[in-house]
Amino acid sequence: MKLSDTIKLGTSIPQAFTEGPVDMDVVRKIVTRSEDLGFESLWTSSSVLGGSPSLEPTGLLHYVAGFTHKVRLGVSVLVFPLHSPVAIAKSFASLDQVSCGRAIVGLGLGSADDSYGAFGLTSARRVKRFEEGIRVMKSLWTQSNTNHANEFLRLENAMMEPKPLQKPHMPLWIGGGHHNVLRRSVRLADGWMGAGASSNSDFKERVGVIKDMMDESDRDPDSFTISKRIYIAVDSKESRAIERLGRWTGTVYGNADMASDIAVWGSPEKCSEILNDVASVGVDHLLIHPVFDFEEQLEAIAEICGLR
Repeated sequence: MKLSDTIKLGTSIPQAFTEGPVDMDVVRKIVTRSEDLGFESLWTSSSVLGGSPSLEPTGLLHYVAGFTHKVRLGVSVLVFPLHSPVAIAKSFASLDQVSCGRAIVGLGLGSADDSYGAFGLTSARRVKRFEEGIRVMKSLWTQSNTNHANEFLRLENAMMEPKPLQKPHMPLWIGGGHHNVLRRSVRLADGWMGAGASSNSDFKERVGVIKDMMDESDRDPDSFTISKRIYIAVDSKESRAIERLGRWTGTVYGNADMASDIAVWGSPEKCSEILNDVASVGVDHLLIHPVFDFEEQLEAIAEICGLR
């Protein structure tokens, strides 16, 4: 059975151009072709500071909304404590409107080492800021007036219009791998996405944990999406594939060696086998993310997943 018959498939919008300048022709070609092939969703990731050319994720999603028609549009994930929940609520409510109800919000806690100083913040109370921020956003998306006061922000009879087109609001997914993140996802979110920088074996173990948590909390599994971002290089010459993946992880994560632990690479047959193995633990969605040769890789991914 084709992978596309069993789960939903997403792919990435070209965003980080590590081997050359930003190329918007490539962005438009990949986005248009992805929708034509039948990918269910298109994704960006969090990127503000860094030395390689990388486009801001929410602005890129708004741009892509203007020339797509049915593919869903998500970010996985924004490091939420670095941002104002009011600003993020407005940005994604607007994205949901201009895309006619296709937005997905992905949020992550990040780490205490993230660039808080660059945003005029500290990492203190970041977990509370994260959870309070989600409550504020949900209120702004669903209530006519929002009143909320804590040490982080104050809203008095605040109104936000227009509301998201999706009701009660667009799906909200949380990313990360810590046990507390999994529990927070079940409690506060509509889905969970395993990080691209985590191994497939770790992900499969966490799927079991999060399903146990859903059972314990009587959470309806049909109301919750389980996904993972998977970096991939389809190439029958495996040494070339892993060398290029290593170059990419070296640039993006500062660690070339991690590519062999987190990515999928090799022949179409090998990549297909691994993707099906990951899906077999009961996931609903995979975000399959090529990092170079975007056009060629997209066609190869569509072939192995049964989209063409």
